[in-house]
Amino acid sequence: MSAHPLAGDFSVEASAQRVRHYRYAEERLMRTLGGWIALTPELPVKLLFGRHVWDCAQHADLWGRRLPELRSPAQQSEPANERFVRFMDLLDAREGRGESPQRVVGVYRVLKPHLVATYERHLAAANPLYEPPTRRILERCIAEERRHVAAGAAVLERLLRDDDSRARAATWERRLYEALAEAGGVTGESPTPPLAVDVAGVDPADDLVALDSVFDAGVIATDLRAEVDAHARALVEDDLPALAGQIAESARVTVLATYEDLGPAGRCDVVAQARVGAHRFVGARRSAPSPRRSVPEGARRQPR
Repeated sequence: MSAHPLAGDFSVEASAQRVRHYRYAEERLMRTLGGWIALTPELPVKLLFGRHVWDCAQHADLWGRRLPELRSPAQQSEPANERFVRFMDLLDAREGRGESPQRVVGVYRVLKPHLVATYERHLAAANPLYEPPTRRILERCIAEERRHVAAGAAVLERLLRDDDSRARAATWERRLYEALAEAGGVTGESPTPPLAVDVAGVDPADDLVALDSVFDAGVIATDLRAEVDAHARALVEDDLPALAGQIAESARVTVLATYEDLGPAGRCDVVAQARVGAHRFVGARRSAPSPRRSVPEGARRQPR
């Protein structure tokens, strides 16, 4: 802190240190989001990460370019302490299948709200006369991080559809906040790190893509669509002879065994199509399989 009445709450050295802490958080988050994109199957979440990884990169660059103006080497990142590094490691570690809700919770309910609150406190303390460059960066980061939080909340609402998933999300949120508190927040100075969660009036529409998207199966060529529909119908009707005739001979035994274990599908919807050279790939989603009905051994249908 500076004792000079015109210098504001932060000396040049203290400001540079905080900027390095901010850059560390934004740079780590940029790398985390970038790594998660390939691991995340839900399209709205994948696209959310893809959009925000760019903003995080921009924030890190802005803070890095501010450093020479504070008599510090450019583009340097510095965590407040090892405990904040452990917090980021904990947040980053949710790479397992089905952990998209935990990823969104960590970023959009904990880290980004904390950055908003920290940036807002810094902005309130930054001297308007001597620190306009810092204030401009803070204002941009605050606006964009608040929009990110609002977008994350909209996506998370669609991910947490039952009491069990909401309970797991709340447990993970508490664990992350405890780790953040142990670190003293992004600056290492606050035993109760502030969170900004009020995003009333923030419009996240530009950050949300395919939030309620439904694949248009009409784009599939007519001949292929007929084959796909026949296969989906056979899955729903548990028609193993029909399925056998639609499966390549080299894979028939393995695929039929899998279908035999799953039993009839409650529903089968086409959700994606891709073309690679002369090949076309179609993705279908089954509903939760119904319990396999008991069929006397002698009456079991045999594949053709």
